[in-house]
Amino acid sequence: MSPIATGIVGIGVLLALMFAGMRIGIAMLLVGSTGFVYLVKLSGAIHILASVPYGLISNYDYCVLPLFLLMGTIILNAGLGGTLFRLAHAMLGRLPGGLAIATIFACGVFSAISSSSIACALTIGLIAIPEMRRYKYGNALAAGSVAAGGTLDILIPPSGLFIIYGIMTEQSIGKLFIAGMIPGIILALMFIVVVYIWVRLNPTLAPPGSSTTFREKMAALGECAEILMLCILILGGLIIGWFTPTEAGAIGAFGAIVLSLIRRRLTWQGFKDSVIDTMRNTGMIFVIVMGALVFNVFFAVTTIPMELAGWVSGLALPPVFIIVIIILMYIVLGTFLDELAMILLTIPIFYPVVTRLGFDPIWFGVVIVLVVEMGMISPPVGMTMFVVKGIAPDIPMQTIYKGVLPFVIAVAVMMALLVAFPEMALFLPRLMR
Repeated sequence: MSPIATGIVGIGVLLALMFAGMRIGIAMLLVGSTGFVYLVKLSGAIHILASVPYGLISNYDYCVLPLFLLMGTIILNAGLGGTLFRLAHAMLGRLPGGLAIATIFACGVFSAISSSSIACALTIGLIAIPEMRRYKYGNALAAGSVAAGGTLDILIPPSGLFIIYGIMTEQSIGKLFIAGMIPGIILALMFIVVVYIWVRLNPTLAPPGSSTTFREKMAALGECAEILMLCILILGGLIIGWFTPTEAGAIGAFGAIVLSLIRRRLTWQGFKDSVIDTMRNTGMIFVIVMGALVFNVFFAVTTIPMELAGWVSGLALPPVFIIVIIILMYIVLGTFLDELAMILLTIPIFYPVVTRLGFDPIWFGVVIVLVVEMGMISPPVGMTMFVVKGIAPDIPMQTIYKGVLPFVIAVAVMMALLVAFPEMALFLPRLMR
């Protein structure tokens, strides 16, 4: 077979193995190494299998992933995430749909100290959903606000997907983090507007919440002041250039441990569980990335990315139109592929096309994360929707689907704005030292 035909067969085999239940990292490792043996030679494949994993785990810059995972896990096990919702509740609870707005606000702040959307939705949802149901909020609004709010975690730094994208494309993880800040804040505000309009149109969805005194507001602020300061330190330090993303992760993890000990919320067992969970998740992600990197080497040898990039560049179509087609393809893929699998499979195909067309790879990384964010609240494989289902098993999935639909529309609008105004993602990275 020709190299291109071999690449097409390799993609088909990979998809078949994934749908058969094989772990995506192992499947990509197997297909990538076997395909490389077929196209090149066995010794070359052995060299790749040795050098790629070593290069990944020995790179100091990639310590950013376990460090931020540890920070988020410590805060999760210490139960400190709930203080953010209580603060938001005290400040915003009296607004129309105030508890749902508070949920999104709390998720946005929690996203600055976590790199997992599932952890964000779980931490805030465990408190927010019972509270909203106690105040007779509609199940669709309650479920939708938690599921959508949780997805902010992959856009507002630190983001695990930005780390993986940075590793695979050799882009600056720090710039990717900063690029997600403005779109993340704007999207959070759009989610809040969605709640406000939804409740205005149907006031029975969200009866008015209880008022809080100034003293209660200040008490709630004092309860999570250190967490807010930690968020500001990490994000501000990245923008100003005080430290690298890896150093920011170290500061965040250390700060989370110290804060948890000061608050007396972290037990020895909780600390051990946090370390073990971090090691387990880091190992899982690194195996997936290793498999993707090996598959990328095989895919490059097939020449498919270069041929595709050359063909697309020769089309008599505006580059923006091609980007829209790529985004639509991602949306379709997101309806039946896991988000991480979709990213790992498509970056080797679309990244050369995008760079060949002259688009900024940092901007494209934000676009990809936005598409994934839409996938996380789109049926049938939206992960944060299943988190909500686990928190409130009596809420039917049809109700959860109904609840996330307005937020899916908001993400689509945000994506259109980002395509029309790339500077939304590129302004802050260009200010970095």
